[in-house]
Amino acid sequence: MVLWTDLAVDKRRRQLDAIPRAWLISPPSGILDVTAVPESCGLLSDEEITITRSSVDILLSKLARGVWSSVQVTTAFYKRAVVAHQLVNCLTEIFVERALAHAAKLDEHLKRTGQVVGPLHGLPISLKDQLCIEGLETTMGYVSWIGKYADKNAVLVDVLIECGAVPFVRTNVPQTLMWPETFNNVFGRTLNPYRTSHTSGGSSGCEGALLALRGSPLGVGSDVGGSVRIPAAFCGLFALRPSYGRIPYCGAVNSLEGQDSILSVFGPMTASISGLKAFVRAVVHAKPWLKDPLAIRKKWDEEEYMLVEHGNGNGLCFAIMWDDGVVVPHPPVTRALRKVKDVLEKAGHKVIDWTPFKHNELGNLTRDIWNAASAEDYKVTTASTGEPVIPTMELDVTGPATIAPFRPARPGISAYQLWQAQKTKRDIRKEYLDRWDRTSSVTDTGRPVDAIIGPAAPYAAVPHGKNRYTNYTTVWNALDYVSSIFPVTAVNPALDSKKGPHIFISDFDREIYEQYDPEVFKGLPVCLQLTGRTLEEEAVIAMTEIVDMALAKHAKNDAKL
Repeated sequence: MVLWTDLAVDKRRRQLDAIPRAWLISPPSGILDVTAVPESCGLLSDEEITITRSSVDILLSKLARGVWSSVQVTTAFYKRAVVAHQLVNCLTEIFVERALAHAAKLDEHLKRTGQVVGPLHGLPISLKDQLCIEGLETTMGYVSWIGKYADKNAVLVDVLIECGAVPFVRTNVPQTLMWPETFNNVFGRTLNPYRTSHTSGGSSGCEGALLALRGSPLGVGSDVGGSVRIPAAFCGLFALRPSYGRIPYCGAVNSLEGQDSILSVFGPMTASISGLKAFVRAVVHAKPWLKDPLAIRKKWDEEEYMLVEHGNGNGLCFAIMWDDGVVVPHPPVTRALRKVKDVLEKAGHKVIDWTPFKHNELGNLTRDIWNAASAEDYKVTTASTGEPVIPTMELDVTGPATIAPFRPARPGISAYQLWQAQKTKRDIRKEYLDRWDRTSSVTDTGRPVDAIIGPAAPYAAVPHGKNRYTNYTTVWNALDYVSSIFPVTAVNPALDSKKGPHIFISDFDREIYEQYDPEVFKGLPVCLQLTGRTLEEEAVIAMTEIVDMALAKHAKNDAKL
């Protein structure tokens, strides 16, 4: 019998062989912030640097007009992605010739017809290692899945190709997916490019790291409890967690398949906010419900994007959730919330406080639902090779491993108990809906709060193995509310000194408080989360754009001073 360790070694060897020799660099040693390396390593030309710095809307415009060819753009991002991989270990499947051949066909079509293939014509897109591509392996962080070649594309891959996109790399994930950090027995650990001693999040942590290094203009992650939003927040990106079924999932691999009370969803991640709209609009315009029986039949709603039901975007009322009643955020996160409140009020919007409702209960219910059979799921998946199930993401554990609460630490609940948990979650969704509606009495707009703004996590990216709290994102999965992530600032020790102890909600709250050291978190991105209601993707994107514009205007005014 082949040892699982030998299988992993062979897979990594084959991955290295897929990289063109000319694209190998000598990664610098002794520096924590590697974000400048792709542009200083000498591999990319000046034009390739310009291409990879460009926003999604500019890329699509120049691709459609033939100013830049798809081969040119894909090559630039491929080179930068490979550099990123050598710095932070973010890729799984590398298929250069195949991607460039597809890009060349798109260029030929544009030259011959004068027409783009679709709304994402020529745009390279990175994909989390769940999205099967015909003929490529899909390990999803399991040694036991090495050699598992897809016989067809996942539906979303077909949709993206139909839209003219160029899938060009796949990105690493944690074993089982159910971690907010990225590490597995096949490819190892992924690092945060802003501080390599810290995590890039999970389970879409490698999309986050890749996009932060501008190794891709637009990536697709998945999210069942924060797996798109946590990496985006830790890596300074924009991202969107859609509602169940808005983006097709059929044909992708997953953990906990059959658990359909809290569904995993695919969502876009990008360094440029224009990528959110471009992705969602293109995918839903392709009518994915004709290809995926669980996809929601809802076309792109331009009126919703124009915020017709939200005062046409004028005089919006946002609610700020300062904490979730369980864990108080670190000072940089609180400063970001105050900053957003200030810029929105200056832009003519109203901001009120949001009192969280049953967030701790929703988090516990979610974990009960996940854990009902997750331990067995992992055991069955790893049984064929004897690969161990990773018990912790911590580094250099000398004592008993600290098992994070979102991984099973006790026997799963019975089927009847699972039903009760699902019923309670259903009932809380109704209670939350009613509480949201009742805010119309305090907004002064005649309608309920337009969106809630709050932390994506109680901290910026933490050191490896220390990301142990996901409720700030998970509650919105349980409620199936649409949420976005947007960057606000970075940790600045001069502005974010450690405050005196507050009245601790719990011992865990004290533990999170004691974790903060301004110098340890210095320079890391600080992002926030904007949440709308179920299937409000268009409105949430539009409101995120409004917040981003207010922040940009504030930054511009500050620069003049």
